[in-house]
Amino acid sequence: MGKVLALALVGLVAALLGERLLRFRERMSASHELKPKRLPNCHLIKGIETGSEDIDILPNGLAFISSGLKYPGLPSFAPDKRGQILLIDLNEQNPRPVEVRISRGFDLASFNPHGISTYIGDDDSVYLFVVNHPQYKSTVELFKYVEDDNSLVHLKTIKHELLQSVNDIVALSPDSFYATNDHYFTGQYLMMLEMFLGLTLTNVIYYSPKEVKEVASGFYSANGINISPDGQYVYVADVQGLNIHVFEKHANFSLTPLKVLQLDTLVDNISVDPYTGDIWVGCHINGFKVFFYDPEDPPGSEVLRIQDILSEKPAVSQVYVDDGSVIQGSSVATVYGKKLLIGTVFHRALSCEL
Repeated sequence: MGKVLALALVGLVAALLGERLLRFRERMSASHELKPKRLPNCHLIKGIETGSEDIDILPNGLAFISSGLKYPGLPSFAPDKRGQILLIDLNEQNPRPVEVRISRGFDLASFNPHGISTYIGDDDSVYLFVVNHPQYKSTVELFKYVEDDNSLVHLKTIKHELLQSVNDIVALSPDSFYATNDHYFTGQYLMMLEMFLGLTLTNVIYYSPKEVKEVASGFYSANGINISPDGQYVYVADVQGLNIHVFEKHANFSLTPLKVLQLDTLVDNISVDPYTGDIWVGCHINGFKVFFYDPEDPPGSEVLRIQDILSEKPAVSQVYVDDGSVIQGSSVATVYGKKLLIGTVFHRALSCEL
């Protein structure tokens, strides 16, 4: 009788693990492949070799880029090189990225930038919020950009127990923001177990000097976040959920869920066209290829454009697809005029003419 129970228990555990593995593969789109769909006028941006995880463009065409991210479970082509904030002037004929100098007193040696967001103050001052992972922890660094000497003045480091595994950020004022936590656990092995089991423990946090609170929860892995041009709606990508959540933003900064747009791809960062309200997203075609990196079979890249997301039938168009032979692991896509920039977690960056 004891042997029968033991065998039954082993069978039950095996069935449970098999079911979890199947669901995990589905969430990671492990069997997903797409045919390349390239644009005619694209070129790799010289000077970006170790990632361009997030890109934020100012109205005047200056594009900030976070580069050099080291993240648990993901490859890095320069593991000993510190992270950087790069700047490109998209008004130039052949724009080249330059590293933005950061003021003294900031710990550059452990700088590990992830998601970024800009905010323009009432006096036209430009603030840059940067998700940072020193020693693989999470902080938010607040900088003020000084255009005259192309530098960032470090204003403060923000830490909070609710900001435990921050991925992306969207600025709301010179000192407040929404941020996504992409994991509940912070240790690498527990993070992987959380992903494998499909736990929906991640969330969105509102931060201000006076109040810090959870405003949305229940995501597999909350990732990119952005806000509509009128400031009324907030968009959150759930990378393992293969979807984008739409929330209504209230005066007290709480969020009410409105809809979920399901997509057949792993959505990373979200950019919003300030003039049309269109959403541009960098996506991972096959999550297994990102986490289990093989240079002989690298992860591909996909860019989607979403129009009228608040309507009953949003228009989702596939703008660009690559099999990894040109650009690997796209994490962001953003536009300035007719220019499309595509950034990656750990690879290069692509500039295309639309």
